[in-house]
Amino acid sequence: MRLRELQITYKPVAGIPPGPRPRQTTPDSAAALLAPLLETEAVEVFGMLLLNTKLEPLAWHVLSRGTLDATLVHPRDAIKAACLGNAAAVVVGHNHPSGDPEPSAADIAATLRLREAFALVGVDLVDSIIIGSAGRWCSLRNRGLLVGAHLGTVPGIR
Repeated sequence: MRLRELQITYKPVAGIPPGPRPRQTTPDSAAALLAPLLETEAVEVFGMLLLNTKLEPLAWHVLSRGTLDATLVHPRDAIKAACLGNAAAVVVGHNHPSGDPEPSAADIAATLRLREAFALVGVDLVDSIIIGSAGRWCSLRNRGLLVGAHLGTVPGIR
């Protein structure tokens, strides 16, 4: 029988300078952190910021790399990364290579599905950010799609 040891390691993310970890309490702060990670990607990339109980970033994890206009994300993979990374909360984000950050019906459905899955394991989905081009982005929290009793427990989030 061959067993493998599970190991979790963290390495610096290119493009993010070392220093204090700013709390992710607003869509603006999350978009500012996600934009350098996603805006230059040629295909859709879906990832998540793992946050501690103070909403400070612990890690960035890419869940999926897709095509020019789509990527698949399974809640199981998102929950696994959040739990293994000891995240109390997460901000998910992806880019639209077209440059238009307007959410599609599939974006909204995936976000709502992730919200339900994270709620089952006690991880708060703080926001879902779509990064476009030229500094444009969209917050599904700002659009009112993530308002709910479970999310109301996140400190600093209204």
